[in-house]
Amino acid sequence: MGFNGAAHLPKVCIIGAGPSGFTTAKRLKDANIPYDCFEVSDNIGGNWYFNNPNGMSSCYESLHIDTSKWRLAFEDFPVPKNWPDFPHHSQLLQYFHDYVDHFGVRETITFNTGVDHAARRDDGLWEVRLSTGEARVYDALIVANGHHWDPRIPYEYPGEFDGYQVHSHHYRDPFEPYDFRGKKVMVVGGGNSAMDISSELSQRPIADTLYISLRRGIWVLPKYMNGKPADKAVLPAWLPSGLGRKLARGAIKKSIGNMENYGLPKPDHEPLEGHPSVSGEFLTRVGCGDIQVKGAIERLDGDGVVFKDGTREELDAIVWATGYKISFPFFSDNLLKPDENHKFDLFKRMVRDGFGNLFFVGLAQPLPTLVNLAEQQSKLIAAYLTGEYALPPPEEMQAITNKDDEFHRGHFYASPRHTIQIDFNAYCKDLNRELKLGEARAISKRKALPVPPRAMETA
Repeated sequence: MGFNGAAHLPKVCIIGAGPSGFTTAKRLKDANIPYDCFEVSDNIGGNWYFNNPNGMSSCYESLHIDTSKWRLAFEDFPVPKNWPDFPHHSQLLQYFHDYVDHFGVRETITFNTGVDHAARRDDGLWEVRLSTGEARVYDALIVANGHHWDPRIPYEYPGEFDGYQVHSHHYRDPFEPYDFRGKKVMVVGGGNSAMDISSELSQRPIADTLYISLRRGIWVLPKYMNGKPADKAVLPAWLPSGLGRKLARGAIKKSIGNMENYGLPKPDHEPLEGHPSVSGEFLTRVGCGDIQVKGAIERLDGDGVVFKDGTREELDAIVWATGYKISFPFFSDNLLKPDENHKFDLFKRMVRDGFGNLFFVGLAQPLPTLVNLAEQQSKLIAAYLTGEYALPPPEEMQAITNKDDEFHRGHFYASPRHTIQIDFNAYCKDLNRELKLGEARAISKRKALPVPPRAMETA
């Protein structure tokens, strides 16, 4: 397995074959860069592989992607014309399968094989230990293991709950493995999964009562505005980002009004100052009384929950839609792990300072879509590994990273969920600019390979 490529180029290990992993593999293959891509599961798809045997998929049976088909397509592989605006997860997965087969990537992926450990040796090469027990050496490492697979469960609440509990990551449908019909259920959280799952379970034939617990007010954005998918509207590239957000906020407020008019708490921030929750159904369910809104939890209380306002509700089940941790279980080096505030500085969301032969792909929360982010990031990686692009000096890299960080998330309220936030359109525009600057640097260095091919010599 793997792709042999050109012997004069560095050998690369790619961890994961979700959309970030396999689109990166396709780019390396196009550039004739040798690589091995390891996937712990039996097939591609990652998070979008429903009931993925690796346990890392958060797909539930009814899930439709919140990004429209107009924004999630790979640039060299159009989505089917007969798709609905917001495809079902099974359609997206089939699209992924069609992609890897069309470009001949599938045969270069090693399935049922995970990376248990990866460490950079004193000579700079990466030693990778596989789940098979085999150890291999690589010139460069690309991490594409995703960031929606390690559930964050809040343990700070005192007391105990006697009923059924599940994180949204493990929720699959209203009937199995737990039958929610006729039950008193609470969903905790205000993200997209919380919107979808609470809307589904609140249907009268299912839950007897459905509560949603929100620690703060949120803005719930519609999937459609003016009869078109909301994310299809793109502001001109020349428009300053601050002004663009101001115009977008005005349009959002005009379209949906105030959240408190639906029975939600008033947000303490403006639209787009937090990662938006998108739903075409949630606000209607709240307005109809099918979803009852509660505030923050004070403590768990046996067969119920006590809230900070002093009220108590009896419950049969809790769905914790409380997000995910960023995890790299194959790294033991603390420099390659996020800090306690979930912050993980990367140049262009890809390169860790001091690690010029390590890349992270898809490790961002872009608006509007994550599906094709790595496709864009892989352009820089391939150019770098072939000597067509050179990184800035370390001090300049850090200054750029700080500036980018302020640009992409400076307008968001402080929260662990916003540490990897980026604006997709602005990011891609900036990435193209950086590629041109890096090309000039590479020319000044006579396009010398920044990562020389040594791994094959040591094999």
